[in-house]
Amino acid sequence: MCGTREAVYWKADMDIDCDGRPGRHCNAATDPHFSSSTAFAQSDGRALSSEKLPYVVVPAPSSLWDYREHGVRGGSVAAVVYRDRVSYAVVGDTGPADIIGEASHAAARSLGIDPDPRSGGTPSGVTYIVFKDSRVTPLEDREAAETQGERLAREFVDSSD
Repeated sequence: MCGTREAVYWKADMDIDCDGRPGRHCNAATDPHFSSSTAFAQSDGRALSSEKLPYVVVPAPSSLWDYREHGVRGGSVAAVVYRDRVSYAVVGDTGPADIIGEASHAAARSLGIDPDPRSGGTPSGVTYIVFKDSRVTPLEDREAAETQGERLAREFVDSSD
């Protein structure tokens, strides 16, 4: 885990998080670890849809790292980079405190990564950049995540020059 004034970032694998509202690809029959809830909800109070919304998972708060102390929260904007692709997402769920490198079915699919919760994902090479103090409202607004993500990524790269 690394950080700047504008963002926190890490390089890891990508496990597939199929949690949230059940769908054709994400449900108790397709994912042995399926949970019908996500740590953060969409504007109508329902769990997010892993199949429809690109989101990343941050570790649950612990003595090692607490995302909340770094300007990260549900709905924070993230850029996810794999090979020659960039996808914009939101922070949509939390996972075990000691694991990092997980994203939704839709996030994996948008990067050309196999989104199957049992056999998909990739063992390495994914860069996650979460922009501090950013927020998509409503959280499920995929277009707003892309628009804000592109702007924040440009600002982040320009500030590194």
